[in-house]
Amino acid sequence: MATPEEMVQTMIDNLWSKTGKSLPDWLKITKICGLKKHGQIVGMLKSEHGVTHGFANLIAAKTLETGAEIDLTDAQYTGPKTGLRSLHDALVAYAKSLGADVEIAPKKTSVSLRRKKQFALITPTTKTRIDLGLALKGQPATERLLTGNAMCSHKVRLESDADFDDEVQAWMKLAYGRAG
Repeated sequence: MATPEEMVQTMIDNLWSKTGKSLPDWLKITKICGLKKHGQIVGMLKSEHGVTHGFANLIAAKTLETGAEIDLTDAQYTGPKTGLRSLHDALVAYAKSLGADVEIAPKKTSVSLRRKKQFALITPTTKTRIDLGLALKGQPATERLLTGNAMCSHKVRLESDADFDDEVQAWMKLAYGRAG
């Protein structure tokens, strides 16, 4: 008969095939939700994610066992959005190259790039696309530079590292300059 430790390891090994996510993926989700009690975490996993009771119990126990804080940016690029992480990293690296005053501020679903005020917003919108919001009020929209919303006047849809070309970099640099 298997030991309790071996049974737990078997459940961890089966998480991906049974739930579509690995234990680290689930831990990121449970850390972000902010729940602190075992029963609350189990209930959230079952009701919001359809996880069966046994797996929800395991994930909740592991959540409370690991005291490490979750990186909000890492959480945005789990599962099907994993492939977008290199594009995100290229956007952040370029923003940092614009000046030492660039502040990177991760949120639950996006990353804000600020100077004295926000000049860009990186949002992994779908599993294949990042929307780069830019504060370029007054700039005419183009086929690529689309009209945005109140947070960012414009946005550019990026699906690969190649989409982050000289034109997009110039728009980001312009937005950075206006935020000073």
